[in-house]
Amino acid sequence: MVGGNAIRGTRVGAGPIGESERGESAPRRRISYWCANGHESQPSFSMDADIPDEWDCPRCGLPGGQDERNPPAAPRTEPYKTHLAYVKERRSDADGEAILADALERLRKRRQI
Repeated sequence: MVGGNAIRGTRVGAGPIGESERGESAPRRRISYWCANGHESQPSFSMDADIPDEWDCPRCGLPGGQDERNPPAAPRTEPYKTHLAYVKERRSDADGEAILADALERLRKRRQI
């Protein structure tokens, strides 16, 4: 097919060709982070960027540190607690008995009226 509207040598959606059209990229450096499972990730940062102490591992999600031999510990997750468990944390059994006795006494007084 000769003379169509096709542009030779490119494809649909192709970006700019070469550094001259995109501009110069900023100088970068790669920093290694290790998680508790031994995974290494190497994100790249700009030379003038502040380097974070921890970086989340892209493989397992645990936090990673820059010291390979001493990675940060996995965060402790609290198990699901019921409403009763939270109440028992705040009140002792004796407090609960006193509150129940007071509520029952008020209920009995209302019924007598």
